[in-house]
Amino acid sequence: MRIFDPHIHMTSRTTDDYRAMYDAGVLALVEPSFWLGQPRTSPDSFLDYFDSLLGWEPFRAAQHGIAHHCALALNPKEANDPRCVPVLDALPRYLAKDGVVAVGEIGYDSLTPAEDTALAAQLQLAADHGLPALVHTPHRDKLTGLRRTIDVVRESALAPDRVLLDHLNETTVKEAADSGAWLGFSVYPDTKMDEDRTVAILQEYGTARVLVNSAADWGRSDPLKTRAVAEAMLTAGFTDDDVDQVLWRNPVAFYGLSGRLHLDLPTPADLHEGNSVLRGGE
Repeated sequence: MRIFDPHIHMTSRTTDDYRAMYDAGVLALVEPSFWLGQPRTSPDSFLDYFDSLLGWEPFRAAQHGIAHHCALALNPKEANDPRCVPVLDALPRYLAKDGVVAVGEIGYDSLTPAEDTALAAQLQLAADHGLPALVHTPHRDKLTGLRRTIDVVRESALAPDRVLLDHLNETTVKEAADSGAWLGFSVYPDTKMDEDRTVAILQEYGTARVLVNSAADWGRSDPLKTRAVAEAMLTAGFTDDDVDQVLWRNPVAFYGLSGRLHLDLPTPADLHEGNSVLRGGE
């Protein structure tokens, strides 16, 4: 079984997670930029973070046989902080880099005017750079946030079929599907979706344009939830081909819209006394 986790925050995970993911069949992932658990205080902290998503995390993932890509953006939560907004001016030079396969996470957190502005600006950046967009639908007032998101997408230069609407659930899936966008479901231990609810949606709406992710981060989350969904699909009567479509071919197709998806890993660097965290070398 091959798995592509289209939304996971490996910055917050351990090397043990990388090993367990590989053993479970995860061969590729996309890490969208998000907030760090506490407020950033300047655009410079974003730039260091972006650099790590383009350099350090791909190296760390490759040590465990996983192809790492990223999506970069000013996230919805920090779009409300005037200290952070100037990072939008720096984004174009980062969006031109090879490892970036989407603009994201963008979208809504609290449905503020500042979030309206940041979402519209970053959809335009995605269109300008030929990239798809990963859109975070809010955890509160989700249906209102989804409808507002769809309206902004329709007014943008980015076609809906280049947009992934993420964190969907039973209340938002129909309108998201009707919009023409791709559908994303985040599977968590306690909140958001679980594997059985996700399978029920797949039974009703089918497997086309659907991506399933763990969205694992600093909080209570599980980087193996993609594998759990695959197993639940098989138990429910889906075929191996259905599982491959949802867990591999769909994310490859969506992020492949960037023209920058590279799934062949370079040969990992030599270890130093068994340590994969190399220091001091060129």
